[in-house]
Amino acid sequence: MSENGQDKKSDFRYATGDAEVPWAAIGEHIWHEDLMGLVRLLVRERDGAEGFEAAMGRVEEVLEALCACGRPASKLSLGDTVKRLEEEVASFLGCRYACFITNATAGFQIGHQFADLGPDDEVILPAITFIATAAYPPLVGAKCVFADVDPRTMNMDPEDVARKVTDRTKVIMPVHIGGYPVEMDPIMEIAEERGIIVIEDAAHAFGGKYKGKMIGTVGHFGSFSFHEVKNITSFGEGGIVCTDTDFGEHFNQARFCGVDMSQQIENWLYDVVALPTTTGNPQMPGNHSSTEIQAACLLGQMGRLEEIIRIRRARAEYLNERLEGVPGLITPPLDSEGIESTFHLYLLQVEPEELGADIRVFKQRLTEKGVTNIPHFAPLYHFKIFEQLGYDTDAIAESCPNAEEAFWHRFTHLPLYPLAHEQVERMADLVIETAEEISGG
Repeated sequence: MSENGQDKKSDFRYATGDAEVPWAAIGEHIWHEDLMGLVRLLVRERDGAEGFEAAMGRVEEVLEALCACGRPASKLSLGDTVKRLEEEVASFLGCRYACFITNATAGFQIGHQFADLGPDDEVILPAITFIATAAYPPLVGAKCVFADVDPRTMNMDPEDVARKVTDRTKVIMPVHIGGYPVEMDPIMEIAEERGIIVIEDAAHAFGGKYKGKMIGTVGHFGSFSFHEVKNITSFGEGGIVCTDTDFGEHFNQARFCGVDMSQQIENWLYDVVALPTTTGNPQMPGNHSSTEIQAACLLGQMGRLEEIIRIRRARAEYLNERLEGVPGLITPPLDSEGIESTFHLYLLQVEPEELGADIRVFKQRLTEKGVTNIPHFAPLYHFKIFEQLGYDTDAIAESCPNAEEAFWHRFTHLPLYPLAHEQVERMADLVIETAEEISGG
């Protein structure tokens, strides 16, 4: 019960509780055969290892015995585990509300809906980001405005944001590329002066900090990704959207079709309500439900997050120590006072004139030596979809000279995920070797 004595709003589905003939939340229970399918998906046989199938047989026997004496799960979607995850994430981030959803893109949609984004509105986002950042505005007839990037970090350049703000700007979306924090203060100043909503694309940045605040809590909304490639995952997909605004009271409805279990229409189980917005215009909620299994996985991985980031930070520091001073190479900024990255990616740049070649040559040479490296990402306006949507992509490219220079000539990213230390050493050796070969050094 809430403080006023009314039931809290919920998105709980079915499960009528104890009854002679109940209606369970789960139509077909999960049994040991299903669990074995999950085990075989998650644990693969190692080349050359012996005893794999024998070990799997023992696991199956134990699971069968466990299911025989235990009760199957009574909830697999939006249950107590999801609630516990959201409480722990809100505490970790130091925010009022956190909501577990399908992915970070769903969180962007929820933030845009709060802003009542619609036809002829504008959203400023960085030229270099993943396409998901720009996915929602065109769906409702809004325009994506691409800000140039800071050549040192590949993050949104606040000065270019200031140049590109108009009376139609309704949302600004800073993206913390690779987990390195965007310079948020000037962006928030612009937003506060003009009544603009800030939605942080913090897909890479769960656990990062900016001047004492957790990334994702500086703007009005933050949205995190737990896709399989991120520092931690919720079984391959998942996201968290967070806010300190009162809109967080409506997260349950924003996540699940507006279903409001705290009130009912006559002769039915619940009501369905619209989402409130900054303009007062109601918005139709989407469906972004998440599962208990994903929540359990993420809770476990959150317990390792601090150590995961510590190891990634140590690898980045090692790479900087090895690569700084190598002619033609530019290493990324590391943590400094008030700035704590999650080190999701390691940004490496070249100085083409000093190196004697641009990044395309450098990347190809590294790939040939067995070092995988990926730019993360192409400027969005180079994708055909924006031409198809009627954008003047040549004019946009001209307005983003840093993004153009970086993408075509200067930047790539190296992996920081759990490699063996010998692999990190080897990667540093090969980067140096490649730079020396190209430069003739």
